[in-house]
Amino acid sequence: MGKPSVFVTRRWPNAVESRLSETYDTTFNRQDRALTPTELKEALIKYDAILPTVTDSLNAEVLDVASPKTRFLGNFGVGYSHICEESARALGLTVTNTPGVLSECTADLTIMLMLMVARRAGEGERELRSGKWSGWAPTHMVGTKVSGKRLGIIGFGRIGQEVARRAHHGFGMNVVVYNRSAISSKALAECGARQVDTLDELIPQCDFLSLHCPGGSSNRHLINAERLRLMNRDAYIINTARGEVIDEFALAEALEDGSIGGAALDVFEGEPIINASLLECGKTVLLPHLGSATLETRQAMGFRVIENLDDFFEGREPRDRVI
Repeated sequence: MGKPSVFVTRRWPNAVESRLSETYDTTFNRQDRALTPTELKEALIKYDAILPTVTDSLNAEVLDVASPKTRFLGNFGVGYSHICEESARALGLTVTNTPGVLSECTADLTIMLMLMVARRAGEGERELRSGKWSGWAPTHMVGTKVSGKRLGIIGFGRIGQEVARRAHHGFGMNVVVYNRSAISSKALAECGARQVDTLDELIPQCDFLSLHCPGGSSNRHLINAERLRLMNRDAYIINTARGEVIDEFALAEALEDGSIGGAALDVFEGEPIINASLLECGKTVLLPHLGSATLETRQAMGFRVIENLDDFFEGREPRDRVI
């Protein structure tokens, strides 16, 4: 038998693509653009395995294929809410993700966003680049401290714990967390954190609120107008999870009327289309989904996909199977 046929939906780091090509009959999306539903359906009929990313919406409509050739989906990333779990199970697909390898870089970026929004770094750079800065003044672009403040974390998995560790040990922050399941006392003690029972209990306590929960329909607009009203007027929200977790229209209103201090976002509900009100708001820091964007991490993600791919085609249970 020949090599299994594998379709890679976006360009990956060169070292990873080379490794794939050595082992599999690999086809790459050389144009490196998001694929259409029709193209994804055609791929399901043509290839033994597809390696998708968050830009590939493998929803129920796309996965409505009578006799797919594809048996394996190796997702390049941790979150897999873009893959319809019910439809994948109905087709008997094996789905894997890439946990762990991107936790540190995403946590680093979360801390960077928190510092940027607190110290008004985005506003400052925009002012300087536009030529509007007239020089130092005691009251110019005054922000707020991060050190010693209270950080609320929603979702205390690998990334949430890495953020808590940096915040507590690096900035002396008091960490409070909300998680769907109970967290071990050891994990909490490692970063001086305590767990609360409900979101509504957590939110009013926070100077900074950082989101690290899964996306998908169950968490869509978890942070809505009602919960934004629970935040303090000088509190900040940071999102490096999934865009749909926040109701962006409610967030824009809260920023406009001064209900909260600011927002720092790396992910968006309709990305790459961004809510115009967020773009126009001076109290936002907006990044183009850079959470895992270091060469080291993107390579590690790709090699982790290959490990799962090898497991599947060599008859072993993939280490990171999620469906």
